[in-house]
Amino acid sequence: MTRTLRWLGGLLAAVTAGTVGLAAPARAATVSQPLRTLVANLPVATEIRTGYSRDLFPHWTDADGDGCNTRYEVLIAEATTRPSVGSGCVLSGGRWYSYYDAAYWTNPADLDIDHMVALAEAWDSGARSWTTSRRQSFANDLGDARSLVAVTDNVNQAKGDQDPTTWMPTNDRCRYVAEWAAVKTRWRLTVDTAEKNALTSYAGSCSNITVTVTHAF
Repeated sequence: MTRTLRWLGGLLAAVTAGTVGLAAPARAATVSQPLRTLVANLPVATEIRTGYSRDLFPHWTDADGDGCNTRYEVLIAEATTRPSVGSGCVLSGGRWYSYYDAAYWTNPADLDIDHMVALAEAWDSGARSWTTSRRQSFANDLGDARSLVAVTDNVNQAKGDQDPTTWMPTNDRCRYVAEWAAVKTRWRLTVDTAEKNALTSYAGSCSNITVTVTHAF
């Protein structure tokens, strides 16, 4: 009798919610996996650069209209000493740590905002099939702190659009591998075979920490 009542109660709740026979509303899924598992689950596909243009990823937008575009939002969020924000989003008095090279900076001009997964790399890995709106969301992703990173300008320029097959930071490589895999997972991007092999090799020598990622779509 008790089992029947529970079944009826569950059925009534489902009917009330309008979910009987219907799929649940789409939600941004969150995954938590050990680093090596996260890397192992990255889908492999051939990269295609054809048609790429940086202009296809509108970036450094001011989504909340507060006068500070995405670049400055990242600088404010990542400052180890919070800067004063003046008219026109001029920053002063702040201090920043570039984890790629373990360097500290007090002048915002000495820092670039690195797209962890470069725009060209994203294009190669699946973003070529996205709408411009989705590419804009990727290029200005403030929803996950790993997507955009304030780093020493010349280090970012040396990285360019390279993946971990051909470029890694000199410092904190395990963090970099985890953040790269997280961003690729968040945006459902693929990796090529060489990239997968490099990530697997690096992850194998890192602590197998749990990495939590919320898909962007």
